[in-house]
Amino acid sequence: MATKHEQILEYIDHLPIGEKISVRQIAKALNVSEGTAYRAIKDAENKGYVSTIERVGTIRIESKKKNNIEKLTFAEIVNIIDGQVLGGKKGLHKTLTKFVIGAMKLEAMMKYTGAGNLLIVGNRTKAHELALRAGAAVLITGGFDTEDEVKKLADELELPILTTSYDTFTVATMINRAIYDQLIKKEIILVEDIFTPIDQTAYLTIHDQISTWYEKNRITSHSRFPVVDQGMKVVGMVTSKDIIEFDQHFTIEKVMTKNPISVGLKTSVTSAAHMMIWEGIEVLPVVDDYYRLFGIISRQDVLKALQMTQRQPQVGETIDDIITTQIETAAETAERESYFFEVTPQMTNPLGTISYGVFTTLVYEAATRKLKKQKKGDIVIENMTIYFIKPVQIESTIEVVPTILEAGRKFGKIDVEVFNQGQLVGKALLMCQLIDK
Repeated sequence: MATKHEQILEYIDHLPIGEKISVRQIAKALNVSEGTAYRAIKDAENKGYVSTIERVGTIRIESKKKNNIEKLTFAEIVNIIDGQVLGGKKGLHKTLTKFVIGAMKLEAMMKYTGAGNLLIVGNRTKAHELALRAGAAVLITGGFDTEDEVKKLADELELPILTTSYDTFTVATMINRAIYDQLIKKEIILVEDIFTPIDQTAYLTIHDQISTWYEKNRITSHSRFPVVDQGMKVVGMVTSKDIIEFDQHFTIEKVMTKNPISVGLKTSVTSAAHMMIWEGIEVLPVVDDYYRLFGIISRQDVLKALQMTQRQPQVGETIDDIITTQIETAAETAERESYFFEVTPQMTNPLGTISYGVFTTLVYEAATRKLKKQKKGDIVIENMTIYFIKPVQIESTIEVVPTILEAGRKFGKIDVEVFNQGQLVGKALLMCQLIDK
């Protein structure tokens, strides 16, 4: 039976988009305490299907699909810009397609403004009205207000009209940053993108006998199955090693491994890969927030996904992307192989020297490039020890020299030295695990 928390989440999930909700309303509708209702609403907000806005309240918004993640709702815009809603509250759940900056004559401005747009403009009341009639929402910068007639029009058309104390340039920058962050999230492959769903997953129950394991094994050729209870919650895993010494009439509950490692739908594939390598696991159960079985993810699924990400173009660059693209091609000599990197202003700390995070990324990147040349496959760093680091000034060109100390079939050990004008400024030792393709 579902818990009260689960019942509230299901209730919220089935509310129409744009519906306003409150703690008191939920508590009364489902006969739960206001504390339980509050916690569930906060959980729903974290999951992305409600949004809480100051002076407006909490509204049901459309859950963002990954292929549409670069688009924002007007409710999200309000929170990004610390804004206020002057009118059109019922349209806050709608999606922004593009924003237009109203820094031109009225006639020219309207040529670029259409349905689903957000017009960013100052205290130009006529522009506010015309934008709403064109199907666009309005964001007034500089903390200005608008006329009551415009607010009434926004309510009638269910198109938000917002205000913020920030100037136009700052607002545009903030929205761009938010979209850019969403693009980076879009590139991260999650378990939900590649897992095998429950309807295609072979699993056992605690009441099944070992003979059922043999039947599933014959049909699927798998040797490892998740075990669930009557509520579909994962309570164990059973493998060929678990059942080999027991009679086929024994129940699975008596031989299974309890409290197995599992992953959620929002777990990154990289994290799942690390778990599998560290624990030597071939299959992981995929569960929801309440530990109910959603499917499985295999080591093969993970390897394919990791190889696919390496071939994808980067749309939203992270700090790591910026650093690694600036590392010059290795210079190889008979004695050693090295990589060069120029310390740019954004790579420094407040003292004007290379930041510790950038230094760590450089060491990691040089080590993985070196090892991948020798061992074809993917690499997971287990441990990195930096012995010392001397200050490296801005605009210095540093040389990173990785040396493989040991490279077996599954493990590797790499020493990395960093030089600035021939002087040793940093040294690190990395331990890693290797995944064969």
